[in-house]
Amino acid sequence: MTEKLSDTARKTVLEPLLESGWEMVEGRDAIAKTYQFKDFTEAFAWMTRAALWAEKWNHHPEWFNVYKTVQVTLSTHDVGGLSSLDAKLARKLDSL
Repeated sequence: MTEKLSDTARKTVLEPLLESGWEMVEGRDAIAKTYQFKDFTEAFAWMTRAALWAEKWNHHPEWFNVYKTVQVTLSTHDVGGLSSLDAKLARKLDSL
């Protein structure tokens, strides 16, 4: 079962993500990042690749897409905040 990140794990896991452009979401235990692409086709292709990983890991992002911009928010609803799944998916999204 997935658990909410401990204070120690937060420093280890979240610090590299925050350095790579992820931000803490004000008012909730979540991280967010905005991705910019060349055009809508590139953004949608990225979302499709991301969706395959999200489905494989059964961990689905909150996201919003307008033209070439994709805004992603990650939080594990089952634990009421950030978990290792969020960090794992964030790293994968950055690598796509």
